[in-house]
Amino acid sequence: MGTVLGAMRNVRWHELQHAYGSASQVPGVLSRIAWGDAPSSDEALNDLERWIGTPPVFDSTAATVPFLWELAATDTVRDRAGVLDLLSTILAAGNPEHPAWTRAAHEAVAEGRGTAVRLAADDTAASPPRTVRAAATRLLAAIDGHTCPACPAGPAPSPDRA
Repeated sequence: MGTVLGAMRNVRWHELQHAYGSASQVPGVLSRIAWGDAPSSDEALNDLERWIGTPPVFDSTAATVPFLWELAATDTVRDRAGVLDLLSTILAAGNPEHPAWTRAAHEAVAEGRGTAVRLAADDTAASPPRTVRAAATRLLAAIDGHTCPACPAGPAPSPDRA
């Protein structure tokens, strides 16, 4: 796997769940987003959104978010804006039956705020038809304005919060 997504092997994916069962397939899907051709990458991003990002979120969601931040920051990923949009979707999603999962997922998104700041300021960050810069700007606004019942005080502030 190289350095990008290398830490995925440290997650016990088989013990986590997504919308359709075991999260053991998540590493392969993340890899397809990172290195797949356009159709494969697009399909993988859509699969991941259905599995971890659409209401409700799951225990695998928080485990996946750091890797989504890594993909968003990697220039060779085909749809970095789509990855950022998935992070926005996760921040807006929840699971009323498992508020701890919701809070963990939202905090994981907020922890990547520094990456969003860098991407929002990057004039070269383009991913047609959506730009990375625009998606990062939207995500920053969502992080900064986030409130939900599972996060009464909002997500934990990131150390690199500007």
